[in-house]
Amino acid sequence: MRAKTLQERGLDFARAAEVFGGLHVARPTHGGKSNESRFVTAGFLDGRLVVMVWTPRGETRHVISMRFAHAKEQKLWKEEMEGSR
Repeated sequence: MRAKTLQERGLDFARAAEVFGGLHVARPTHGGKSNESRFVTAGFLDGRLVVMVWTPRGETRHVISMRFAHAKEQKLWKEEMEGSR
C-alpha cells in the first residue's frame, strides 16, 4: 500500500510522524474485517490537510491508508481541530 499511495497520491506513509507531530485530531473508527482497533486522523503535511487510517501495533502506529482531505470534509476536520485546542 505504501508504494501505491506514494505513486498514486504523492503521499508517503513514512511521513506520518510529521502529521502526528503537528496539529491533528484522531477518532476511533470501525476495525475492518480483522476487528482490530483503528483510528482515523486528520492533520497537516506540507500545509495540506491529510487523512490517515491507522492501527496501533505494539509501540508503533501502522498506517493503513493516507490521502488528501476532500474539499467538503476539510471544513469539518478544521472545525474539530479548533475545538480540540
